[in-house]
Order: sequence, then structure tokens, then C-alpha cells
Amino acid sequence: MKNLFKILSLIFTLLFIWAAYVQYNDPDALLWYAIYGVAAAASLLFYLGKLNVTGAVILSGIYFVSTFLMWPEQYEGVTIGNGDIDNIERGRESLGLLIVAVIMLIYAFRLRLTNKSKV
Repeated sequence: MKNLFKILSLIFTLLFIWAAYVQYNDPDALLWYAIYGVAAAASLLFYLGKLNVTGAVILSGIYFVSTFLMWPEQYEGVTIGNGDIDNIERGRESLGLLIVAVIMLIYAFRLRLTNKSKV
């Protein structure tokens, strides 16, 4: 099971790097570089065994709160052409934050279980 989580964290490291990269043409690209860069760094730290439970919980909380703050007033999906472009963009960004929040929470649970088994 340990190897499965190491592989998944490495995959998410690469996915978060890719998510940051594709923000290059976004008006607020620097913000998203930071958002996905922190997620990639946390995933790499998890892979290396250097992420702690507290850090993972704090990051998860920050990303969950950000998800709800960013959520559009009216969710219209993620496909362009199905509604107001601003709502769609905010919906996409919120879902990206939600994915990161869930992954950080999974890391926290895994680290907590690992730490319990060592005691």
C-alpha cells in the first residue's frame, strides 16, 4: 500500500506541475502557478516522506476554503458555450481547487494512519 501512495503522489506531482504550466495564458497566471506549485511541492514532499500531517491538513483546509470562496454564484458547468464565461471559469477554477483539497486530505489521512501504526 505504501508503494501505491508513493506512485500516486508522484503522479499528482506531475499533474499539478502540468496544471500550473497550462495557466500561462491566464490573466492571473502567477496566482495559479503558486496554487498548483504549492500542491506539486506538497505532493513531492509526500513522495519523499517529508510532508507532515499538520502541513497536509492546513493545505487541505486552505484549498477547501478557497474552493468555496471561488465558487460561482450560479454553477453553469465547465464547457464553454453553455453559459456565462465568467461563471464557467470560476467553476473550473473551483473544481481545480477542490481536487487539490481532496488530495491534500488524502495525504493527511494516509500520514495519520502511517503515524498510528508506528506507535
